[in-house]
Amino acid sequence: MPRLVVAAPASGSGKTTVATGLMAALTADGLTVSPHKVGPDYIDPGYHTLAAGRPGRNLDPWLTSEDLIAPLFLHGARGADVAVVEGVMGLFDGAEAAGGGFASTAHVARLLEAPVVLVVDASSAGRSIAALVHGFVTYDSTVRIGGVILNRVGSERHERICRAAIEETGLPVLGVLRRDADVATPSRHLGLIPAAERRAEAVRTVERLGALVEESCDLRGLLALVHGAPPIDARPWDPAAPADRPEGPAEAAVRLGEPEGAARPLERTAGPARPVVAVAGGPAFTFGYAENDELLSAAGAEVVPFDPLRDEALPEGTRGVVIGGGFPEMYAAELAANEPLRRQVAAIDGPIYAECAGLLYLARTLDGAPMCGVLDAEARMTGRLTLGYREAVALRDSPVARTGERFRGHEFHRTAVSPGPGAEPAWRWAGADPEGFAGRLRLASYLHLHWAGSPEMASRFVGACR
Repeated sequence: MPRLVVAAPASGSGKTTVATGLMAALTADGLTVSPHKVGPDYIDPGYHTLAAGRPGRNLDPWLTSEDLIAPLFLHGARGADVAVVEGVMGLFDGAEAAGGGFASTAHVARLLEAPVVLVVDASSAGRSIAALVHGFVTYDSTVRIGGVILNRVGSERHERICRAAIEETGLPVLGVLRRDADVATPSRHLGLIPAAERRAEAVRTVERLGALVEESCDLRGLLALVHGAPPIDARPWDPAAPADRPEGPAEAAVRLGEPEGAARPLERTAGPARPVVAVAGGPAFTFGYAENDELLSAAGAEVVPFDPLRDEALPEGTRGVVIGGGFPEMYAAELAANEPLRRQVAAIDGPIYAECAGLLYLARTLDGAPMCGVLDAEARMTGRLTLGYREAVALRDSPVARTGERFRGHEFHRTAVSPGPGAEPAWRWAGADPEGFAGRLRLASYLHLHWAGSPEMASRFVGACR
């Protein structure tokens, strides 16, 4: 799979502008582009999806594993002509908890043996840009930086100075983007506003980014770099592969009748035997990994989306509900106004799995607006950002986890829920009080999980639905 990683020396250098624009430009030229994002971020993949017309997928060794990065990449890139991977933060910035640049853009580039193009913000420098680029090239020889794209260049003279200095290092300059306020994407308290919340405007932004990259970058040179990547020695990830952890009776019930100890894929059934799992979507609930839904489907569920802003009832035949992350705080009044759906969610006699935004929606109130009331707690916005990777231990059994099991996830929010979980906490991790609410038929917490790293979660949830 021809591939390229778009990286930068630091956050805010223009990775998203270049990566999204490159995806859009190559797609407009008739190529099928597979879009990817390093790290746990949900927002950038939404713009990648608009640019490429395929689901934006995340590559995160912390949330899944090192061994899964190439298989997940190949799974997402099936049928594509080329893959573009947007990095996270600075090239060598990774998970502090793991050390050594683990889960950094450089780490993922090494795992994929992918060439890197470095996006450099030139707005406050001239020849000094070359020293910066030289440092990144020589810092780690296992990462192949194949070219530079200059961003926020002020004038033709500024471009000549920067281009000449960088080319002295032996690296080609594969693009020069001028300062352009027309391609800025609006932000708020957790970063860029998701594409799903500003669909028409986001489409126009992505089109402008594609035109900007087409005009300002050497697409032929970038494609030459892309096609210089070696073959990947891995098989595509399969969502129907068996889980590693031992099953309980509920999971065993959805397996085929194999001998004890046999490794078999999850049973795939058709028609009414497939329990309906309703997955929240729409502008208020935009955070989710595509692999989670694929695992639910492979485990035997019929995955049906619903929009809590607009749908007054859960999908017909719903046996379980999954509510991922997003921005319900921006839509609290509209969510509160949809009382029929709130009552139905509160009354469902089946498993519920909720992450972050889902946790807020299941509370009694959100900033004073009535929510579903599944949890005996109030949710509110705060001024404090909570952000980071977590290694969590399950404190109670739930539809997806068993007491004592460890899971790797991440937090990303500016809200708080009180009172806490009391006698029914979901998780504990270092440096924090017990968090989340867990029980036989529910798990609601701030922890975001990529189920490819713990695929047994899907089979357990579907087993609970059955």
